[in-house]
Amino acid sequence: MGAGVTSGQRHGALLVVGDVVTDVVARHVGPLTAGTDTAAVIRTLPGGAGANVACWAAHAGCADVRLLGRVGADAAEWHERELAAAGVRPRLVVDAEAATGTVICLVDAGAAAERTFLTDSGASLRPADWSEELLDGVARLHLSGYLLFRESSRALAERALAAARARGVPVSLDPASAGFLVELGVDRFLAFAEGLDVLLPSRDEACLLTGLPDPADAAAKLSRLVPLVVAKAGADGALVARSGTVAARVPAASAIPRDTTGAGDAFTGAFLAALVAGAAPEDAAALGCRAGAEAVGRVGGRPPCPGSDG
Repeated sequence: MGAGVTSGQRHGALLVVGDVVTDVVARHVGPLTAGTDTAAVIRTLPGGAGANVACWAAHAGCADVRLLGRVGADAAEWHERELAAAGVRPRLVVDAEAATGTVICLVDAGAAAERTFLTDSGASLRPADWSEELLDGVARLHLSGYLLFRESSRALAERALAAARARGVPVSLDPASAGFLVELGVDRFLAFAEGLDVLLPSRDEACLLTGLPDPADAAAKLSRLVPLVVAKAGADGALVARSGTVAARVPAASAIPRDTTGAGDAFTGAFLAALVAGAAPEDAAALGCRAGAEAVGRVGGRPPCPGSDG
């Protein structure tokens, strides 16, 4: 198992609700040059923050990972096949009109392997895609932050959150995108976040949501709103905050980055798998850091499929 969670027995399922997209990853050497060609290695891969989290949770040892997403008919069979191969139980709603979302990932092949995303959201979940039965046997519900950035999927997220709270199922969310957070509005996001049990922002997202420049101060402040906040800080590891205080600073695992796409999703998936297995948040964050380090050494946002060499 990739991130080291032992799964000798079931502890209930992890249900992830979020985006399933097609990633076009272009790793370019040197700066992009306007008006002419830039050499790159280009691959088409399955992606989407929600789908990536689900795959990394299964890779980390969670025995029962489920995913609710919406895709276009153009790529539905491929995405379902890829998710199943990764150990995820997909429930994909096929959109008869919209195509599957596509993200073009421009990755600088230099030492930092930083990436820039061009996003076409494509098919998006709707309130009618939710049903109460989805929570049967579920120990934790995770919502992709991308759900909040479109009206229809935000309405579904609200329904899912309310249903989980009624059943006593803990709910986590990853804000997903600092750029989209600005468009949504911090106040609207924080109003939704009041119903969460776990918030998993990046360092930049935590600072944006609080207006504080220091990630530790930002995580501490957010933990007065959400009981458990885990701020992902890349090469600086992670911060675990509760009740207005940073409870732990978890160091990053060493890594040689090739592509940082999906590193945060890997952290989140392994972290949630550990929580489902009963781990303490600090130990879960350490496993998340290990998964993030594994992710940056790969191209694309997914872990290797079981039985593959890669």
